[in-house]
Amino acid sequence: MTKFYEIEPNLENYWRSIILFGRNVASYKFALAKSLYHLKEQGKTVVTLDQLAYPFSQHICEHLKLVDKQATSNSSKFLDVCRAYNCNQIDQNTLIQKTVQYGFANVIDAFHMVHGQELPQRFFADARKTHGGIILTDEVFQLFDTQHANDLIDETEARWRLVETAWSMNLPKHLVQIEHDDTGILIADNKMRRVNVTSAKAALNGYQKGKCFYCFRPITITSLLDESADVDHFFPHKLRECDAGKPINGVSNLVLACISCNRGHQGKFDLLPSISLLERLHKRNEYLITSHHPLRETLIAQTGFTEPKRQQFLQQAYDCATLTLGASKKWQPLQMAAATF
Repeated sequence: MTKFYEIEPNLENYWRSIILFGRNVASYKFALAKSLYHLKEQGKTVVTLDQLAYPFSQHICEHLKLVDKQATSNSSKFLDVCRAYNCNQIDQNTLIQKTVQYGFANVIDAFHMVHGQELPQRFFADARKTHGGIILTDEVFQLFDTQHANDLIDETEARWRLVETAWSMNLPKHLVQIEHDDTGILIADNKMRRVNVTSAKAALNGYQKGKCFYCFRPITITSLLDESADVDHFFPHKLRECDAGKPINGVSNLVLACISCNRGHQGKFDLLPSISLLERLHKRNEYLITSHHPLRETLIAQTGFTEPKRQQFLQQAYDCATLTLGASKKWQPLQMAAATF
């Protein structure tokens, strides 16, 4: 997914490439990402594995309390150690010792790899042979000093929740569906049970690179700020009037918009966006599909197995909405910045 960061090659989008498009065979990537933020706050540059082991293992232990399945493999010595700690069977010193022994076997090497390629920017250097740990780069300090650094951490947590929830349902991937419940929460539904997963804003913001879907104005998922994002339905709820089967609350129809575009003066409200924005929605959805489980399976089930089928699905939905809402009632945003997706 090199196009994701090549269109706007900055530190935030390199980071998002790791979180959104890196391999998901275990949750260690997310724990390491959150640990880097923790260590940056302490001002550390050279970090030994002992020092890294504490925040890393704590993040894993906390998520094991939420979802016991934190990897696709059937067994893991490291996860068993974390479970033992959660059950008060071992103390913190033993947890750290075992984390150093088992926890970093693959994640340090794999962290900067996305679809088989190493990213052009690194957030730490592997210094296990020379310093017994890692060395944080200037880039990670710059990254977490940005205005909306907290959004990046929330996005990491949201992605982790999506992945672990899908694993925990222990069903064929195509049976796990992610939907929006109109309260701002994404729900995992496997026809047997529904599970609240995470904030829709945190889950979607990274794919839009922290920009309004319509005008590309910067947005944040932090509430009660001028630039706070709204969750918007690209196709308004009135689309149900022509086809009740359309997944209005499916992730394929959810975008993040600035307040001005969504409900400000001359905002979208329940109007249908212009046809030029349909291709943008398709491109954003293809980012979601490239991100894999569980968003990939959700979008494929909702909109089509192949990219042409998915484009056809959106076009048919658009044609239906045009007939229902009227061809003259189209909304066009004022673009405020260069397109980034």
